[in-house]
Amino acid sequence: MSRIGKKPIPIPEAVEVGMKGELLTVKGPRGELSGIIPPELHVEIQGAEVVLRPQDESQKARELWGLWRTLAANMVQGVTEGFVKRLQIEGVGYRAALDNNTLVLNLGYTHPVIFTPPPSVQFAVERNVITVSGADKQEVGEWAARIRASRPPEPYKGKGVRYEGEIVRRKEGKKAAT
Repeated sequence: MSRIGKKPIPIPEAVEVGMKGELLTVKGPRGELSGIIPPELHVEIQGAEVVLRPQDESQKARELWGLWRTLAANMVQGVTEGFVKRLQIEGVGYRAALDNNTLVLNLGYTHPVIFTPPPSVQFAVERNVITVSGADKQEVGEWAARIRASRPPEPYKGKGVRYEGEIVRRKEGKKAAT
């Protein structure tokens, strides 16, 4: 039995949840998200709650049960509150600027690094902090990872792009021979 799958998903007042065939649709103030529920699962909308149940007791159904309960809960949270990832830029001369919704990074390369996200993801820049926000948790995390991958933090000086609160293990430099 899935401990996570057993929990019902509460639906806030401003959110509409609907099932049409295999498609679960969640509409809220921050947008609309949908996902195709696997045939091994059954979705019930009971009043102000969504309950997922496996169709049978197969291994695959039990695996998907907890996963899709979490994905559905993330859809509900995304259309109500949204998801946010913050990245910090460390390094002399490293800058971030916003041109419309296009992020332009100067990270010590000979050229600027440019990111143009889909309409469902928004960027904000405040000094050396980049904020990536949106309703879809997967998209927000993916765009934050792409930005971080453009110049990951290096272990000697700590320069680069890192997640807010990320601890970078520092290495000692070379010792001078005496």
